[in-house]
Amino acid sequence: MERREEQLGAAGAGAAPALDFTVENVEKALHQLYYDPNIENKNLAQKWLMQAQVSPQAWHFSWQLLQPDKVPEIQYFGASALHIKISRYWSDIPTDQYESLKAQLFTQITRFASGSKIVLTRLCVALASLALSMMPDAWPCAVADMVRLFQAEDSPVDSQGRCLALLELLTVLPEEFQTSRLPQYRKGLVRTSLAVECGAVFPLLEQLLQQPSSPSCVRQKVLKCFSSWVQLEVPLQDCEALIQAAFAALQDSELFDSSVEAIVNAISQPDAQRYVNTLLKLIPLVLGLQEQLRQAVQNGDMETSHGICRIAVALGENHSRALLDQIEHWQSFLALVNMIMFCTGIPGHYPVNETTSSLTLTFWYTLQDDILSFEAEKQAVYQQVYRPVYFQLVDVLLHKAQFPSDEEYGFWSSDEKEQFRIYRVDISDTLMYVYEMLGAELLSNLYDKLGRLLTSSEEPYSWQHTEALLYGFQSIAETIDVNYSDVVPGLIGLIPRISISNVQLADTVMFTIGALSEWLADHPVMINSVLPLVLHALGNPELSVSSVSTLKKICRECKYDLPPYAANIVAVSQDVLMKQIHKTSQCMWLMQALGFLLSALQVEEILKNLHSLISPYIQQLEKLAEEIPNPSNKLAIVHILGLLSNLFTTLDVSHHEDDHEGPELRKLPVPQGPNPVVVVLQQVFQLIQKVLSKWLNDAQVVEAVCAIFEKSVKTLLDDFAPMVPQLCEMLGRMYSTVPQASALDLTRQLVHIFAHEPAHFPPIEALFLLVTSVTLSLFQQGPRDHPDIVDSFMQLLAQALKRKPDLFLCERLDVKAVFQCAVLALKFPEAPTVKASCGFFTELLPRCGEIESVGKVVQEDGRMLLIAVLEAIGGQASRSLMDCFADILFALNKHCFSLLSMWIKEALQPPGFPSARLSPEQKDTFSQQILRERVNKRRVKEMVKEFTLLCRGLHGTDYTADY
Repeated sequence: MERREEQLGAAGAGAAPALDFTVENVEKALHQLYYDPNIENKNLAQKWLMQAQVSPQAWHFSWQLLQPDKVPEIQYFGASALHIKISRYWSDIPTDQYESLKAQLFTQITRFASGSKIVLTRLCVALASLALSMMPDAWPCAVADMVRLFQAEDSPVDSQGRCLALLELLTVLPEEFQTSRLPQYRKGLVRTSLAVECGAVFPLLEQLLQQPSSPSCVRQKVLKCFSSWVQLEVPLQDCEALIQAAFAALQDSELFDSSVEAIVNAISQPDAQRYVNTLLKLIPLVLGLQEQLRQAVQNGDMETSHGICRIAVALGENHSRALLDQIEHWQSFLALVNMIMFCTGIPGHYPVNETTSSLTLTFWYTLQDDILSFEAEKQAVYQQVYRPVYFQLVDVLLHKAQFPSDEEYGFWSSDEKEQFRIYRVDISDTLMYVYEMLGAELLSNLYDKLGRLLTSSEEPYSWQHTEALLYGFQSIAETIDVNYSDVVPGLIGLIPRISISNVQLADTVMFTIGALSEWLADHPVMINSVLPLVLHALGNPELSVSSVSTLKKICRECKYDLPPYAANIVAVSQDVLMKQIHKTSQCMWLMQALGFLLSALQVEEILKNLHSLISPYIQQLEKLAEEIPNPSNKLAIVHILGLLSNLFTTLDVSHHEDDHEGPELRKLPVPQGPNPVVVVLQQVFQLIQKVLSKWLNDAQVVEAVCAIFEKSVKTLLDDFAPMVPQLCEMLGRMYSTVPQASALDLTRQLVHIFAHEPAHFPPIEALFLLVTSVTLSLFQQGPRDHPDIVDSFMQLLAQALKRKPDLFLCERLDVKAVFQCAVLALKFPEAPTVKASCGFFTELLPRCGEIESVGKVVQEDGRMLLIAVLEAIGGQASRSLMDCFADILFALNKHCFSLLSMWIKEALQPPGFPSARLSPEQKDTFSQQILRERVNKRRVKEMVKEFTLLCRGLHGTDYTADY
């Protein structure tokens, strides 16, 4: 972020008038930045200071700001300005001044070795930047020189101060390299040079770390320095002595954190796996930490156990493949795996008593992948060794997934409960992954344990243990096909025997039944064992999410086997809906469940159930329709309309998109006569219109009304046909009175599904012309307040051109006005609206030849479109939208080539258009490139991206890195 702000300052400096960047003014601005209570003054000061840092005068005032009589804040700014000048404006420095600049920096670092630490660090970063720019040619032995200069005895600073300053310099050097802006070819040269120079660094670090007289602050700095250097991918064998010293330093509590960081960084570098012999030497060092780990766990020292676990996991996770390859060392690697297992099963509840176990989960994925990637013979050997380990892992994970006692859990904060929930999801994912290794035996193992637990008369079992075993089952059944498992029937038989005395256990029972819904569809005789549990749970508000989602899954997967239970399911659902037990979203899911359920019944049965289910809501809606609009009855109306929408989303008697697959597919014959949903919609149509008449100004109610029809259209498709004329008429009246985006979205659905059918074309054409006319009037009044309407309108126009271009043949359609409004929409600040407008033009331009009115308007106003596109590329639109504008240019080039070749040269002629940063040659090159490319759309997108960076002055900067 700091670099970004600095870069912005540099950009601002170029545009600002000559400013008086004197030492006095810089000090005043810094005082204002730090001490002025007015935020605007602070912002102005910051902006001015950023310009000062990149100004030519910075070379002068930086050194003066470092004077001993200045306060650290001012000295820090001077050091920062020097770093910016060296790192970003290196080319401005004459080569004959390199040495004097280097000498001055060395002098300042020596002086600040016993001064402010933040200023010292900034000066070290500046010298590091200088070194990186000079290496390897202008300063071939930079690091060795640094070491030699700081070891000189004639320095006025004491030896410890010099030592700490040198270590700070050596620490920031690799860090500065990682973030430097060196060109790629230079980066490679400097990296090679630094790799050689580590020969001057590591012996010094080893000496300081092993020297008994070295004070703790020096040893800590040594470890940080080592940690910094290993990230330059130094060969692991060269780090051996320092890694061993870092392991020894783990016994010192002051050095523990720095040692862990250094060891983990050294082990984790990608290149380390090449040095297998060194890795093998590290295993005993890691295993040697087990006693320290056990002591830490026993004493509740979470920081120490966490650090040791990080080291073990870094070695195991990064190098499991390389270490498994050393088959003769299988026992030592297995010991490391067991140590990681101890970390996974570390005592206590995550995240309250421990935070270590979560670090280990990825290791188990990696180890499994590596074992399963071996050829068959080697894999068989390792399967024999590691299957028991993975069975033990399952036991450990299920133990860790157990809830604490009710009393303890009651004291947990909501944040701790959420972290525990996420941790259990991670465990669930791990169990699902482990199934690949252990297969069906894993399910048998879980089933046997659950069976023993529930049937044992010896001792009372804890609900936590039962819940964890069920959770393990659920984790696997949710994602793995368990249809052929021989233990699921037994599990379904065990579930009713579970004594449910707790919400968490009840939730898991529900989710487990839901996970087995596909199995129940293949074994319908077992539905009756679990369905009563689910229906009973529906009445408990604490089980709202689990019970409703499970019923929805059962109704979706088993709908053809549910008719015998339908009356009971509908009755229980109606009861809980009337009692308002569930929150809105669960009520909606429940209606979707009922939609699935009713879909499998005979039409008469569906209508009978619909009548009893919907009647209370219709009566309530009739009552609400008579009332004067107010916030409370609005909520009730939106809720009822939402329930109907969700019911109609899944109530589908045609089975044209059935979820079941394969030869076993059971389909009811498509019923003759009207669709039940259409029957209901026709019955309530007048009532919906009455509600609308009072709520036309409310976007939420209009949206809820449109959602009923939109979801019904999507589900019913052609079966919705009888409703098309009256719905078109209602939409027209709605939109004419108060234009709303949701009405346009529903119109788009109707165009998509019915516009191509001759019988429905007249009402759809009339609606299309009406909403177009109303929206064009809106544009005349000022459309900026309605970006959502403009967005939906553009999508509607694009859909019309795609599905039924004949809609643009009508003489009453003002194609010219539509075109001009779409050009205006390209200039909106809202990205979705601009995207939709671009989508319209990419559908419109290919129709130039076939629709006369389109061809005519493109010829007359196409230049205006091109100018809007060039303005957007020039900097007026977000860079994320450039692909959309490239699509328009491509379409213009492909379908209007002769016009584009004339327009683009004229449009780019004026100086400063579309950006003052462009030269005439750059504009000419762009126009030629675009005109040449009529086949490859991807190439046009690349050209536009390149051109927009030039326009914005960002070409070749850090801003383009992610672009």
